[in-house]
Amino acid sequence: MPDAFHQYGGDLAIGAGGDLSVADAALLGQQRVLRRLLTNPGDYLWNPSYGAGLAGFVGQPASAARIRSVIRSQIFQEAAVARQPEPVIAVRVAVDGSVIADIRYADSASGQTQVLSFSVGEV
Repeated sequence: MPDAFHQYGGDLAIGAGGDLSVADAALLGQQRVLRRLLTNPGDYLWNPSYGAGLAGFVGQPASAARIRSVIRSQIFQEAAVARQPEPVIAVRVAVDGSVIADIRYADSASGQTQVLSFSVGEV
């Protein structure tokens, strides 16, 4: 079922017909995964344990392996992410402390490979 198109950190988008743009299927799954990873635990009023809080790693002495582990545990909580094949998660911590993540996973409904690449912090 479609939902309002909302890229994390942005505004709602207007569709071609002047109404709200919608996201469904794989795009909706990508938006939900990204929102989960970038939301801080405790920020979502109705579910205080929701979110990976990746921004909390910025500027902290953190290892890429620990961040990768947090990402892996959180994305499996989204129905859009298939458990098989295993998601491929690459994480780099830049010199300035920012976190760069590249994630490939299979969409559970279609089986198609989805790619998310993003950074948190100053890059």
